[in-house]
This record gives sequence, C-alpha cells and structure tokens, in this order.
Amino acid sequence: MTRQLASKTATKTKAPKAKATPAQAKGTTITLEDALRQLESLGNAGVRAQNAKKSVFGDGAGDNQFGVALGDIRMVAKKIKTNHALALSLWDTANVDAQFLATLLFEPKKLSAKEMDRLVRSIAYVRVADWLISYVLANFPDKETLREGWMDDDDRWAARAGWQLTASRVAKSPDGLDLPALLSRIESEMADAKPEVQWTMNNTLANIGIHNPKLRKRAIDIGEKLGIYRDYPVSKGCTSPFAPIWINFMVSRQGK
Repeated sequence: MTRQLASKTATKTKAPKAKATPAQAKGTTITLEDALRQLESLGNAGVRAQNAKKSVFGDGAGDNQFGVALGDIRMVAKKIKTNHALALSLWDTANVDAQFLATLLFEPKKLSAKEMDRLVRSIAYVRVADWLISYVLANFPDKETLREGWMDDDDRWAARAGWQLTASRVAKSPDGLDLPALLSRIESEMADAKPEVQWTMNNTLANIGIHNPKLRKRAIDIGEKLGIYRDYPVSKGCTSPFAPIWINFMVSRQGK
C-alpha cells in the first residue's frame, strides 16, 4: 500500500521519453566505469532539476547525479541483468542514478544484515530510499529483525525503512503486531518526526484504519487531530495521503 500511495499521490508530470541506451557487447562483463558512462550519457537537465527539489517527503538530491529518467534506468538494468558485485560498486559511488540502478541489480539473499543496514543508512535521497526498500529490502530474508531495530532508531532512513516495513506488515501479516500501541506511537511522535519518517508513519496509520475495522475510528481521529497532509495537493484521479480521506476512500472502494 505504501508504494501504491506514493505513486497515486505524486504530482502527475510527463516523464522524459526514454533514450536509447548504448549497446552492450554480447558476452562481455560490464564494469563500473562502463555503467557510469552509460548513465552519464542518458543524463537530463530537467530530471536533475526535478530531483533537486525539496518536498514534503524530504530533501532533494544533491549534485552527485546525472539526472537519468527512471525509465532509462530500468532499460539499462534490463540489459545488464542481475549483477550483485556491480550493484555494490554502483551504490558506493553515492551517485543518485547509480544507486537507482544498483537497486535493480542486487541479489538480496547475498546481503548480510550488516550490509543491508549499511545500505539503508547511506541513503541520501528519498526516492532512492523507496527503490531500495521496495526492490531489495522487501526481498531480504531477515528484514523482520531489522524492522524491529529500526523502529526505535534515530537515523531518519532506518526509521523510514522500519515504518515502511511495518505498514506492509499491517496490510499483509499483522499477527504479532501491537496495533493499538502503534497508533499511540503515531499519535505522540508523528507530528515531530522528520519528513522522511512522517510519510511512512502515515502509511502505517492509514493501513491500520483500512484493514482493521475495530481500530478504524481511532485511526481516523488521530489523522484528523494531527492534520498531516490535510492540504496536500492532489491531482485529478489520485487519492489524498491525508489519512482520514485515504482510509475512507479505500474502505468504500473495497466495500468493507
């Protein structure tokens, strides 16, 4: 649900058309330098400017980026296919586009818990965080242990990951979660949380209201009390991230 909301509520902008990626010779092993050259050749000033903008989700990307359209990054990844060693090298450049690409090349089962934790804490851009969580962390075998530790972490990226994993568990496998306690934490902590963390705390709040009829009224009341994302601009056809609106919309659509 977290990923669905992010895509639904984002302002609708026309993505730059995908450019043709340089051909890769058959049977050759792509190097870090090759991959970076491919990404640099696909850079776009408009994408760089868009990435750099600060938003309610957190700070924008810094200068270490080429500004490659996400569709182009997917095309490059499709040609390279899974390459765990290259993914690690790409990630360690701290280049935004290289890190986007890395998330599509990793083999999550080859990562240790320590490595996964390091990757999360080294994030510098919120959209990279969401790709890492969706494509790598979500498929990491021991993500539950990390989730439990990250829920009380002061690092904004670790906390964002912890709350996003929690939002997913609320929707898919809530057994063992203390949902009333989570609501209490959200009520007392969300207003002062960092923007990167607020978003996934809000996802957890909404998912509790959507999937738990007995706690729905309390979740809606907390959303009304906090008022976070109440005035968030929403494009036609998208759903507001304001928890009371989001909960009621999803419940109505699902006939719950």
